[in-house]
Amino acid sequence: MTTPSADPDPSETPGLQDGNGVDPGDTPPSEAGTSGLSAHESKEPSKGLNKAIPIAIVSLVFLFVLFFLVRAALTA
Repeated sequence: MTTPSADPDPSETPGLQDGNGVDPGDTPPSEAGTSGLSAHESKEPSKGLNKAIPIAIVSLVFLFVLFFLVRAALTA
């Protein structure tokens, strides 16, 4: 059994004109005409959460540094 060639002979390809042109309407659409079938997009986090996360990180770093500064001051 022979497998079909990945690069078929243009003389045997239906719909091709001389010079390998294609008749208008013979080409498939550039995009699928289906809508609403894609995966559900998740919602963006709220603006409050977008502000709270960096504030929490900066606060934790500040407390971490403050802890070691106080510890160094008490042992000196």
